[in-house]
Amino acid sequence: MARSGKQQMRGGVEIVLGDALDLYDLWPSPVVIVSDGPYGLGLPGDLATPGELPGWYEPHIQAWSEHATPLTTLWFWSTEIGWATVHPVLAKHGWSYEKACTWDKGIAHVAGNTNTKTLRRLPTVTELCVRYTKPPTFRANGREMSTQEWLRHEWLRTGLLLADANRACGVRNAATRKYLTKCHRWYSPPTEVFERLVAYANRHGSPAGRPFFSTDGEQPLTESQWSDMRAKFHCEPGLTNVWHGPSVRGSERIKNGTKAAHANQKPLSLIELTIRLCSDAGDIVWEPFGGLCTAAVASYRLGRQCYSAEIDPCVYDLAARRLLDCGETAG
Repeated sequence: MARSGKQQMRGGVEIVLGDALDLYDLWPSPVVIVSDGPYGLGLPGDLATPGELPGWYEPHIQAWSEHATPLTTLWFWSTEIGWATVHPVLAKHGWSYEKACTWDKGIAHVAGNTNTKTLRRLPTVTELCVRYTKPPTFRANGREMSTQEWLRHEWLRTGLLLADANRACGVRNAATRKYLTKCHRWYSPPTEVFERLVAYANRHGSPAGRPFFSTDGEQPLTESQWSDMRAKFHCEPGLTNVWHGPSVRGSERIKNGTKAAHANQKPLSLIELTIRLCSDAGDIVWEPFGGLCTAAVASYRLGRQCYSAEIDPCVYDLAARRLLDCGETAG
């Protein structure tokens, strides 16, 4: 598979010197996208203002949408105002907001005694990492439906009572109260429950409407296919949406001479966390704005495949060396 620019590979991880917009069509479909692009703070290499972010990000977001599947999770790093300006673009292209996570760097992140009386603002010690997924859509009756709408639509097509869904699932009322409801309390049935719904519907439903719960009109979705209709998520015990930890320092901080090589290097532990939460060994990770390519290093350590792009030649060289020098897989 052809690549543009210089590249560094190790295991299933690849870092390319180039613009991600030129590479998306060459990369396999991602299970995780780690986006740590411009924040609009006016720093070197950044955009001048948050107002410029939507237009800058949109071609990337459009490409992410075209290559994503329902298994894909996007982690979008930014400031509060940066994320707020880009969120409408993400929603426009079909990304569904799941949760805003806050990285709390602690009071030590504040340089000296911040003069709040003069600056008239609270010291900032946080960044946002916002989780999005790309839920599927289904076509029925000539229109697109969400998963929630489609599940109820398919059951009603059977001619069976809604209460029969509880019998199909072997539950007292969870099927009608959770899986087939029209209200905000809905959630997607687990794969084994979906399999029971499908089997019951196609055994007892109206013969004229069969197959039910099918996307091709020939065969119902299987348990495995249904599992692929949702983004992966492996919540770890005790974890919340507030992540405490200092900014990168010491031996982890990559330097170019005596100066930090990147103004906003992310802790390897946090990037590893986001990848663990939403993927399994062997899955594909995209890192379109590589910087020092922390997601590439994390992916190598976790046994994932990763495709990273970095546009600055000097930063790319540091990232490539970092990948070669990083430790073996974490588990």
